[in-house]
Amino acid sequence: MNFPSQWIAEQWGISPYTQVKLLYTLIVFLLFLIIRFFSIRILLKNVEEVKDRYYWTRAIKYTSMALFLMIIVLIWLSELASIATFLGLVSAALTIALKDLIVNAAGWLFILVRKPFSVGDRISIGEHRGDVIDVRIFQFTLNEIGNWVDADQSTGRIIHIPNGRVFLEPQANYTQGFSHIWNEIGVLITFESNWEKAKKILEDIVNQHGASFTKSAEQRLIEASKKYMILYNKLTPIVYTAVKDSGVMLTMRYLITPRRRRTSEQLIWEDVLRMVADNEDIDLAYPTQRIFYAPEENKE
Repeated sequence: MNFPSQWIAEQWGISPYTQVKLLYTLIVFLLFLIIRFFSIRILLKNVEEVKDRYYWTRAIKYTSMALFLMIIVLIWLSELASIATFLGLVSAALTIALKDLIVNAAGWLFILVRKPFSVGDRISIGEHRGDVIDVRIFQFTLNEIGNWVDADQSTGRIIHIPNGRVFLEPQANYTQGFSHIWNEIGVLITFESNWEKAKKILEDIVNQHGASFTKSAEQRLIEASKKYMILYNKLTPIVYTAVKDSGVMLTMRYLITPRRRRTSEQLIWEDVLRMVADNEDIDLAYPTQRIFYAPEENKE
């Protein structure tokens, strides 16, 4: 027994055999850190796509962690056999104490295998909506949209959600499957307006801005129908007519990709405002009050 080993054994009660195991463990740990560091650096230099970088970085980290644990088990295998009973008791206690962590890890496996969503998808879970920007063992991360920001645009906040929430709350995926959503814009015009003329103009407007998405939506629908029971008889834009308290409601319905919704609404509303400005027989309606005075209306 050399001097450092003897001194450690005397001071801390660690046997020379255990000291060798600890030394091997430290060497393996440092080697894996170095290998992982240079692997990620090489990856970042050779892969430009952000999404590919994310997936490959995660793969390197998880693979190195798994290999490290396997080697550590092999190093300490003989020691582990002597404390099997102790570990059994400890594992039972940890299962109770770390219940939430275990549920979150199970949720992570569910996300990887079942894929209710993946990085880059726009989802809604519970009261939160956003784009998935990271998925880890215990939580996934959203770049929040909506909330106090009008329409589906980023608030700038990052939300970390425990993976176990996927077992407790429904998730809506804006991107997966069909990948298009139906959007509706209602234009309320007065009863005195030429509603037939307005409807024809609105049909031209919504076809101009929404028809380009119909072809891609049809292809997406064919692909989605192979996995989900999705069936639409009509994908082309349409304008519906209804009567409301303050006037005639003309509702434009069209398909759009989730991230283009606000932009499309802006372009359509600009054309609607031009329509009202260019046509004297079409006026936008708003809540009003009317006083009925019988003599002036030639009524008793």
